[in-house]
Amino acid sequence: MKRKFFTTALLSCCLIICLAAVYADINGKWIGSINTPDGNAIQVSYDFKADGEKLTGTATSQMGEVPIENGKIKGDDFSFSVNVSGTDYPHKGKVYADSCALDIDFGGSGSHFIVKRAK
Repeated sequence: MKRKFFTTALLSCCLIICLAAVYADINGKWIGSINTPDGNAIQVSYDFKADGEKLTGTATSQMGEVPIENGKIKGDDFSFSVNVSGTDYPHKGKVYADSCALDIDFGGSGSHFIVKRAK
């Protein structure tokens, strides 16, 4: 009897953890740093808003604030672009409970970076 209870409790905990990972919420403010191809670090923040499979919001850096364009989210994968001074910078990412892993394309040269949920 104790073994059945323990096994059921363990499986329930695993299910809850898996569901939390699947339904990680991207909404809100995220902050981090991008290392550019020329070696500079740029402090960035993203304010994401998901509505179904549509992702909107803003990206902010020392260059100013720009809207997120062409944002899409499917499960825990998402993509969008930002336009800075006439140049589009596509982003692809994956959302986790407390962080997002992103790849940005700087016109053929890419950078991988992590942003954390702002407190």
